[in-house]
Amino acid sequence: MRRRIFNVLFISVFAAMLGLGIVAPLMPVYAESLSATGIWLGIIFAGFSLSRGIIMPIIGKISDRKGRRKFILVGLFTYAVISLAYIRVDNVYTLTMVRMIHGLASAMVIPIAMAYIGEISPEGREGSYMGSFSVSLFLGMGFGPLIGGLLKDMLGMASAFYAMAFLSTISFLVCLLFLPELNTRKTYKSSFRNVIKNDICKALVVFRGINSLGIAIVMAFLPLFASEIRLTSSQIGAIITTNVLLTALLQKPFGTIADKYNKLAMIIAGSVIAAISLFMVPFAKNFVELLAIISIMGFGGGISMPAATAMVVAAGRELGQGSVMGIFNMAMSAGMIAAPLISGVVMDAFGLKEVFYVAGCISLAGILVFYSMISNRLENKYFL
Repeated sequence: MRRRIFNVLFISVFAAMLGLGIVAPLMPVYAESLSATGIWLGIIFAGFSLSRGIIMPIIGKISDRKGRRKFILVGLFTYAVISLAYIRVDNVYTLTMVRMIHGLASAMVIPIAMAYIGEISPEGREGSYMGSFSVSLFLGMGFGPLIGGLLKDMLGMASAFYAMAFLSTISFLVCLLFLPELNTRKTYKSSFRNVIKNDICKALVVFRGINSLGIAIVMAFLPLFASEIRLTSSQIGAIITTNVLLTALLQKPFGTIADKYNKLAMIIAGSVIAAISLFMVPFAKNFVELLAIISIMGFGGGISMPAATAMVVAAGRELGQGSVMGIFNMAMSAGMIAAPLISGVVMDAFGLKEVFYVAGCISLAGILVFYSMISNRLENKYFL
């Protein structure tokens, strides 16, 4: 049963993330074709993360009590329908609404699937299970942009949305036919307030927010810097894909390591590596140098993320996997919303290179905050 659930969710989430990845890099071009201004571009992108971030903790809490399968099915079905809705959009207002609905659907899929995996993870193997499962997320995110670019060039923009609809439908059918509901629902005594007040959860929220802020800045502002040093679009795509795929490949081995060694040390080490990489970006002068720097950043993410998700699972055993995963992923959405806003202000005030210096400073400060919150409060079951 455990292996069946893992395989079904892995296949389904990979297909769903591949669909999202196909569309994501094309969204700015699509929005601009609808006469979106810079402000509207920000609103359109923030709408997805905002609606997703608000609803995730609520959905996660309900799934702890009512079961998780129904939420995943509703989310995947909505993915398929909303994919076709993109094709009918004819103005920025409608596009923003579609993006917000898409964000709501996303809240029912990824964090709930992670809670599912957390539920079936044996004690002492949380890192291995979560690391292996996270491969599906990163592979989808990594290959999606490459496929999306090819589809757009060969068949037009609409083909990317049809591809997302097809992949979402496949994911929905696989879960509908093969994903069982777990009979392990518990009545957790914790509330949102208790989850937020928990020292472990608070520290992990800080980590996830800082981690996603760095990722978002790379996705949004690295292409601008790469263009300044005269890199082509294909080279930029190759750099971003390498970053994501390297992180994906490292999830399972470092997840296994996290089960045996100190998780806190892994989170700190990986986060420091990623932060230093942000400082190094402005010094790159060509494709090879920037590729090396972003690869180092991916290596840092590969070290820290499996250890962090393993700690989330450990906290979820007491507070509810859905509740904790929801709040953990809500922090990711917060980072994704804050990153372009902070970076835009810094860029306008100081310049593009300073965006990466400020991001590096924020990341290092976040690591210090994370460590101060967690170092004297952790029990062995969380980090060993």
